[in-house]
Amino acid sequence: MPGLEVDAVVFDIGGVLLDWDPRHLYRQLFEDPDEMAVFLATICTSDWHREHDLGTDTRQSCQLLARQHPDHADMIMAWADRREEMIAGQIDGTVALLAELKAAGLPCLALSNMEPDSYLVRRDRYPFMRWFDDCVISGIEGVAKPDRRIFEILLDRHGLDPSRTVFVDDSPGNVEAASRIGIAAIRFVSADELRGELLALGLPV
Repeated sequence: MPGLEVDAVVFDIGGVLLDWDPRHLYRQLFEDPDEMAVFLATICTSDWHREHDLGTDTRQSCQLLARQHPDHADMIMAWADRREEMIAGQIDGTVALLAELKAAGLPCLALSNMEPDSYLVRRDRYPFMRWFDDCVISGIEGVAKPDRRIFEILLDRHGLDPSRTVFVDDSPGNVEAASRIGIAAIRFVSADELRGELLALGLPV
């Protein structure tokens, strides 16, 4: 992608700009890491959480799951009550890159799988969340990455040419999905590596 003409840079949020991981919360609640791993693999699973990203009410979902697993009810409800503790903080290096791109006048957008209510909380909590020209949030749209449709919503809403759009995400599946429709997709590994990749594209960082 050297020398690419870029009209906009699109950032994933969790794993790119925010250090989000349910383990940040559940390490506080489980003394045994193996027990925590089993809980996250069999009860509060990624497939279960995906429904939240599609707009299912998180609290109601937790209440239903708690009734199915009463021995783990407190742990399950913590997903709703303490979900902001799943964030260890912002990833400063990536936030700095976002600031540099914005300062240079390049349109910056967010495309994130996230619950609608969590998005509102985080938009108020983290100033960089208000720097974006727009945020396309899965729970608001009712469709989540890597579904092709959410990328099409982003492109259509802003009149973007996929070949002139850079997308940054930590998930290989999301990067692959974006690439399939012609978006210049970068897998996020670290802020330093991302800086190098953006520089190679000729972007002002």
